[in-house]
Amino acid sequence: MNVKTLCLGMLSIRDACGYDLKKMFESSFKHFFPAGYGSIYPALADLAEQGLVQFEEIPQVGKPNRKVYKITEDGEAAFLEVLNRSDPQHKVKSEFLAFMYFSDRIENDRLASILDHRIEELRDSIKIIQQSKKQEGIDTPGSLFVAGFGAFIAEAAAKYIESNRHLLIGSVHSDLQKILNKN
Repeated sequence: MNVKTLCLGMLSIRDACGYDLKKMFESSFKHFFPAGYGSIYPALADLAEQGLVQFEEIPQVGKPNRKVYKITEDGEAAFLEVLNRSDPQHKVKSEFLAFMYFSDRIENDRLASILDHRIEELRDSIKIIQQSKKQEGIDTPGSLFVAGFGAFIAEAAAKYIESNRHLLIGSVHSDLQKILNKN
């Protein structure tokens, strides 16, 4: 699944402008599929060119016209084809985990700061997930499952870091620590 397919999916629920879709990505998808304007707007342009979405331009005072996108019948069919014919993959890309793999080369103070920051990000994600369920008004079984899954994973990750940070803090090789302290 890609940004285009997720845009089709969101538009199958309700019409939206690019800003609305960005907000949905930030709230409902952030914990597993982040996307920004740089990928959303090109995706919408491609989808419109392919006839999978159409848009209505709404004039705004002092601003560019607002484009409200709506999925077409072909777009609905394309979206359903992906859902019913593709095998979903679960992929995790984490710079945090890449850093932790090499944690023995990070100064203890910096490492503690990175761990604290990650815990804070995870707790913030839980709050965002909980708020988005209330604000978006989308309470399909799938949206509730995804929100619950995201909150559960974030909470479990925060607890894991809190319970196991001792495995990392203080594990910097003494020779490396001496080199880092000299600089």
